[in-house]
Amino acid sequence: MLDATLQHLQALVSFDTRNPPRAIAAESGIFDYIRANLPGFEVEVIDHGAGAVSLYAVRGAPKLLFNVHLDTVPDSPQWSADPLAMRRMDDRVVGLGVCDIKGAAAALIAAANAGDGDAAFLFSSDEEANDPRCIAAFLARGLAFDGVLVAEPTRCEAVLAHRGIASVLMRFAGTAGHASGRQDPAASALHQAVRWGGRALDHVESLAHARFGGLTGLRFNIGRVEGGIKGNVIAPAAELRFGFRPLPSMDIDALLATFAGFAEPAAAEFTETFRGPSLPGGDVATAEERRLAARDIADAFELPIGNAVDFWTEAALFSAAGYTALVYGPGDIAQAHTADEFVTLDQLRRYAGSVHRIINGGSAADLRG
Repeated sequence: MLDATLQHLQALVSFDTRNPPRAIAAESGIFDYIRANLPGFEVEVIDHGAGAVSLYAVRGAPKLLFNVHLDTVPDSPQWSADPLAMRRMDDRVVGLGVCDIKGAAAALIAAANAGDGDAAFLFSSDEEANDPRCIAAFLARGLAFDGVLVAEPTRCEAVLAHRGIASVLMRFAGTAGHASGRQDPAASALHQAVRWGGRALDHVESLAHARFGGLTGLRFNIGRVEGGIKGNVIAPAAELRFGFRPLPSMDIDALLATFAGFAEPAAAEFTETFRGPSLPGGDVATAEERRLAARDIADAFELPIGNAVDFWTEAALFSAAGYTALVYGPGDIAQAHTADEFVTLDQLRRYAGSVHRIINGGSAADLRG
């Protein structure tokens, strides 16, 4: 299984699916490759626009759905070699997306070809865009599955719970002028943005001891600040993008209101650009019921149970739509989005073996009892 997985992974890495620039199309070679390597499957490829393409493949009458995203983040200048050329080391392979999460896609293709069990795969290409068109379109179809296994790097442990996520765009307005004189505190848009950032970071620190299900504190990041003209000109405009990852027990709307209130004067714009629910979704009782149902699936296939995680996944979207969902994949999230991204051979071997057992071992038929 490992050799076949590595062969497919080398091919998948060679296809440029960096996102942004959201230039992936249905005609991209990666979808032709997957279709060609899933004989016996009914395959449907849909272009949802803006680089969002889904490939849905079904064989037989499966009760589980595997979801894997094929897009990657852009590579950084720190890569030591061509990121689109997979390199095999003694204990690992290196390449853009091998960990997040083309390694899982390669293993699923290998497992599908190693037997004739019932299987359903949903490959998507917009997970890194914070604009989940592929999943939204799939959910609108209302197809019946007993469970959904979303592939992300979890070190081959079944993750049953994770944080939510919210992303925000802020714009600040000031008044251009010469920087030599005494400034009104609100004159510079960049000064407004910097002061807002200090207040926001202090608030995040005040929540450091909040806890839920093994997770602690609010995760927060100011990812981008732009504005101004030059060093001796008061900045007339500034733009800031930030995101936070709340505990399932935290109120996203209340947090948004608090962050908006830190702007003095009020920001010219404060727009939530993306929101993802926590996993599992629903109220406390429903969430616990879904968590236990996901645990039953993991137990049925002898998947080790991992801890709740800080990062967000599209499993939350499936859960919010009523599916029993869990996160399960090879690799360590610490390697995702890094230069010289890698996944170990042991992780690929373990994942390939487990999905082979799920697809071709017949256990899925027992899910309904």
